[in-house]
Amino acid sequence: MTLTFNSDIYSQLLSQHQPRIVKTEEENERFLETVEELLSRSHLTPEEDALLELLVKLIEDFEEKHYQLNVSTPRSRLKHLMEARSLEQADLVEILGSSEIVTKIIDGELEITKEQAEALGKFFYVNTSLFILE
Repeated sequence: MTLTFNSDIYSQLLSQHQPRIVKTEEENERFLETVEELLSRSHLTPEEDALLELLVKLIEDFEEKHYQLNVSTPRSRLKHLMEARSLEQADLVEILGSSEIVTKIIDGELEITKEQAEALGKFFYVNTSLFILE
């Protein structure tokens, strides 16, 4: 037996739950509650399954954008190492070439070059790859 998809029923579900791009924590929580409620059922209609799939995608998109875990960049790693060693930007001038270059790297206006990454790796006693954009 093949279950058929009823557009009228799906339209009613859409009207009831009003799924849309999630922009706030409150909307995310509300959609999470609906997802949990749907998942608690033993059998879903094709229309409920489609709604569930849509809500999960909307929640994933929101959470990916707002809850990025362990995201680091060469710049953030450099800043962390500087903070951990109580270093100022002036302490990196000799390594990176000039105070202007140091400022631009710290401010995100310049990427760290391979040569600079090698110098930073030696200075901090860490792997050069920490300072190279992947």
